Parts: sequence; C-alpha cells; structure tokens
Amino acid sequence: MFIIDNNVIIDIVTGRSPKSTEYELIINKLLKLEKAAISSSALHNIQYVLYKNYRNHLSRYNALLPFFKIIKTPSYIDFNNALAKKDLEDYLIDLSARSIGGYVITSDKDFLALSDIAVKPDDCFEIIENRDNKINFIDLKRQYHNIYSEVERNIDRVMNHGQYIMGPEIAEFEAKLAKFAGTKYCYTVSDGTKALLIAMMALGIKAGDEVITTPFTFIATGEMIALLGAKPVFVDIDPKTYNMNPALIESAITDKTRAIMPVSLYGQCADFDAVNEIASRHGLPVIEDGAQSFGAVYKKRRSCGLSTIGCTSFFPSKPLGCYGDGGAVFTDDDAIAEKIKWIRVHGQDRRYHHPLIGINGRFDTLQAGIMLPKLDVFKSECTLRNKNGDKYSKLLNKTCKNVITPFIEKHNTSVYAQYTIQVEHRDEVAKKLNDAGIPTAVHYPIPLNLQPVFSYLNQGPGSFPTAEAAAKRVMSLPMHPYLTEEEIGRIVGVLTGN
Repeated sequence: MFIIDNNVIIDIVTGRSPKSTEYELIINKLLKLEKAAISSSALHNIQYVLYKNYRNHLSRYNALLPFFKIIKTPSYIDFNNALAKKDLEDYLIDLSARSIGGYVITSDKDFLALSDIAVKPDDCFEIIENRDNKINFIDLKRQYHNIYSEVERNIDRVMNHGQYIMGPEIAEFEAKLAKFAGTKYCYTVSDGTKALLIAMMALGIKAGDEVITTPFTFIATGEMIALLGAKPVFVDIDPKTYNMNPALIESAITDKTRAIMPVSLYGQCADFDAVNEIASRHGLPVIEDGAQSFGAVYKKRRSCGLSTIGCTSFFPSKPLGCYGDGGAVFTDDDAIAEKIKWIRVHGQDRRYHHPLIGINGRFDTLQAGIMLPKLDVFKSECTLRNKNGDKYSKLLNKTCKNVITPFIEKHNTSVYAQYTIQVEHRDEVAKKLNDAGIPTAVHYPIPLNLQPVFSYLNQGPGSFPTAEAAAKRVMSLPMHPYLTEEEIGRIVGVLTGN
C-alpha cells in the first residue's frame, strides 16, 4: 500500500507541476490496483491549500478523494524523531504508512532523505514487482489492507464501549454467522478445538464412549475425543476427496458409539447425505468438524449447517480467520443449543448458577468486532478461492501429468483452505519450490493412528492404508483469495520445470 503525500496529490489535482500528468498516470494505476491511500492527518492540509490557492480545483479533488483508502494516523508520536523535528506533518504521514507496512510516495526531497519508506512516484512499481515476487503461503496482509478502515472502526468501537467480554459485537456476529450457515443457532467460542469439545460435552459424551472419526486430520479432532475419556474410532478415507469413507462407517459402530464426527478436509464437505443416513438409522448425532470448510457448499447447503452440530475454527489461516484464536458451534436443535450456550461460560445458565460442568470458552468481543467486516467480504473471497483452485487445477492437469490435483464432487464447492496435491518424491519437489521462493506445507504427514499419543489403540502401520498412503504424498501449495493469476502461473511453472 502506498500513501500519497500532499504535494503529489495537489500536483495531480491542480496540474501545477511539469510532472503532474506523469504523477496522475502513476496514481491512477495504483488506484486500479487498490494500493493508493491518503493519511487522515493530511486531509485537512490538502483541503486548506486547495481552498486558499487553488479553489477552482476543489471539486476535482472532492470527486477524486473517495477512490483513495484513508489510513488512520497513529497516536504513538516520537517528537524526537528527525523527520518529526523537520516536518511534523510529514512525520504523521510516515507513521500512517508504517502502521500498515506501506510506503509514502512523495516528491519532497527532505521527506525522501529522512524516511526509509519514502519513495519517488516512478519507483513504486519496482517495489510492487519485488514485493509481489515473494509468494506467501497465505497472505493475510492483502486482505487486511482491503478492509483496514472497517476493522479500525470496529476496534475503536470496542475499545470505547469497554465491554471486552461478551460485548454487543458477539451477538451481532453470531446472528450473521447463523444466517450465513443457514442454522437456527450459532455460538462463538474461544477456538476451533474448544468448539469440538463443547459440541461433544453438549451431547453428553463421556469416558468409555466411542466417537467415529477419520485418522487423516489435525490432532484436535481425535484429541478432544480422548480428552473426554472417550475412544476415537478411526475409519479410512475416500481416496479422491480425503474425507471419511461412508462405506466404512457402519462396520465401526458398536453399542458404545455415541457420535460420528466427519472432517470436511481441505475445504470440501464430507458426504453428509450418506453419513447422516447411517447415523439416523442408528440413532446417532453427527458433528461436522468444519474447521477447514466454513463457506463451502454441499448440495446447495453450507458447511456447519449439514448435521446435528457443526463446528468451525477462526484460526488466522482458515478461510474465515480472526486475528488470534476463535471458533463457533452451530445447531438447529433447541436443547443442544442451550447446553452449548451454558457450557462455553462454565456451565452457567444465569449468574453464579451452574446446571452443567462447562469451560471458559468465550470468544473475545474485540475479535468479533474484527470479524464483522471480514464476514462482509467472505462470500466474495469464497468465490475467489474457487476461481484460484480452478486455475491451479486447469494448469496442472494440462502441464503436469504426474501431479494429482484436488477432486471436487459435482455437488460441492470448496473453499480451498489448502490447495493440496499429490506428488511422488515430495521432499525433492518441496525443496525445488522452496528454493524458488515458493513455500509449501504438508497437511498431514502422520495419520492420527500413527501418532504416539494414540499408540494405545494398537492401530499401527497398515491399519488405514488409504490415509497412510495419502500422508506420504500430499503437499499443499500457496492458496488465498488474493493470489494472482501470475503467481499461480509462476508456481505451476516451477512445479513443472517450465
């Protein structure tokens, strides 16, 4: 992001400089890239100079202003700073740029000499090119810059009303989440792991019970089952989708089974019609671990609104992520909803009255305030994720026959929490990509049945051959909504050796 200094703005609006036309072309390009901003501290001075000396250009300025992002000026001022001593206004503009990790575009020689983030107008595209050349696995900054003002406004609102625990933003966010997922109830919680724990506690799962789930997932899924003293009962995965294979569920059901917990992995929902049908015949509830799939659609219904209870995570790297830990639990069941609501606040139904054992599992008001503008752009981001996943797959399927790309069911959409492929010689491929500045990750290298913590289940190598084979071959490539077509092309080019 580039904050445009006063002198450049006034040059563009008035045409007073021989370089005004050149500057205007540069700034117009930055506006199209959504990388141009003005510091809030500069607005008054620009208005004053125009009113005092170039009044006939005010209307042009006022028409142009809404296209710029307005960046708040921080209050942490160091009056001993060299730039502050020279020109306080320039220093405040500099602070605004630093607050978002950006640069200042200026033609002021003193500003250029005293600030390491001040650049000439014609240098900005070289900076963009160099920065864009560095591919992030997940680029959270790009999203933040798009919603900076809305996030800042909500942070200020929370800090001012001071209701940091269970403030009004919590209920507002929960209502919007429930509407998005298509459920009657949604309760935010402290993280996605606690969402799973609270869901099982609401169902009364206890020591000696069994919960059927998949071994090909993050540890939290099996971990929370074991934490309650219950037994995780693993069934193998579908080789195409990596999700729980419904054909294997029924044989895993015993008289101790109390729930089925499919994981919607990599951003695509599991086969819930099949899972729910089996569960219904056996009188079992279904908990969706939708930590990676929130926003995905299964047969025109959204993840977390497909089963008895849906759980998701707002860990920063998730499709809908907060700036810390967070999660949510969804249901249509009145009785279960009431228990979820109580359990997340120490089993309390009213102050100092506790009908259930619960936990401290509340979501922070500040995070809810941050998440509201993130939810506003989430649908469009899901669309962008789908498009980027399609671009990856089309390029890879065309140019790289030894790579297995994600298989998405026709009735599904994926939010591509990860874009995960299968390759031979994974370590060599990952090294080639990493050497080219392209990060990779493996989700997940060790199935849960082979984790030391679950050795007591006596399900060693070969117990779940499909999951174990996938664990040796899967590799995730950079994926986020704002990944560009050029970046995807570069990643695929390195992967294919072109």
